[in-house]
Amino acid sequence: MSTETFILTTKDFTILEVMRDRCLGDDDPLAPILDRKIGAAVVTFRGDVPGNVATMSSRVSYSVDGREADTRVISHTAMASPVGMFLPVTTPRGLALLGLAEGEEFEFINAAGARERVRLEKVHYQPEAARREKESRESMVKPLRRPVLRVIGGGFGTPALSPSAGSDDPGPSAA
Repeated sequence: MSTETFILTTKDFTILEVMRDRCLGDDDPLAPILDRKIGAAVVTFRGDVPGNVATMSSRVSYSVDGREADTRVISHTAMASPVGMFLPVTTPRGLALLGLAEGEEFEFINAAGARERVRLEKVHYQPEAARREKESRESMVKPLRRPVLRVIGGGFGTPALSPSAGSDDPGPSAA
C-alpha cells in the first residue's frame, strides 16, 4: 500500500479527472501519473490548501534527478509566450509537481522509458495563499466610516410647528 498523498484543490482535482477521462487509453503516458494523483488525492477547498503546496498557477522551483533547479509557473495548458515561463500539467513534469509539498518527490517513467524523479524545491507564489493574505490584510484595515449627514434645504426659514390641538405633548418649549 502506497503512503503517498497529494494535496489538490477541488478545481485542480476536477481538472485531473477531466484529463483522465480524455486520455487515449492506458497507452497515454499521462494515464499512470493521473491514476496515482487521483487515487492518492487529499482534496481541499482553495482556502484550506497549505501555502507550501504546488497548485495550478503556482510559481515553483523544482529539480529533476538532482540537477540544478528550474523555476516555472504550473499552467493548465501550454502557453506560447513568454517561452520557458510555464510548465503545463499536460506534461509529465508539470503533472508530477501538482499537489506536492516543498521537499517532496515524485517518480515516473518518461516517454523515453527512463525513470525520472522530480523534486519540488520551493513554492514562490501560490494563488490561494496570496488570496488568503489579501483577505487578511483587508479585514485588518477597515475603512473609517464617515458619519452620514443629510442637508435639508430651507431649514432656517421653516416656522416652528405648534402642537396640534388635542395632543397632550407639550412640545419642545416644555423642555
